[in-house]
Amino acid sequence: MKYLAWLLKAAVFFTLFAFALNNQDAVAVHFFFGQQWEGPLVLVVLAAFVAGLALGVMFMVPRWWRSRKAARPSEPGTSPAIPPEPAPQAPHGI
Repeated sequence: MKYLAWLLKAAVFFTLFAFALNNQDAVAVHFFFGQQWEGPLVLVVLAAFVAGLALGVMFMVPRWWRSRKAARPSEPGTSPAIPPEPAPQAPHGI
């Protein structure tokens, strides 16, 4: 199983490496106010991927913090986050 995982990782690496070698043509990225940047296509694609990843993480971090705070056990001396269960009652009619 370990070798299969390494084989899969190697296949992904060589696929991405071949993609990078085949996309070295220069492209121009046009920004606002007539600004532009020229670079290899593979760097433009990589930059777009990293920017999307960073935006996704940035918008998910507050939710992760809230869920971690809610899941954290309460400190001693404070009221518990989950109310205690009520004591069982005796059945009626007996």
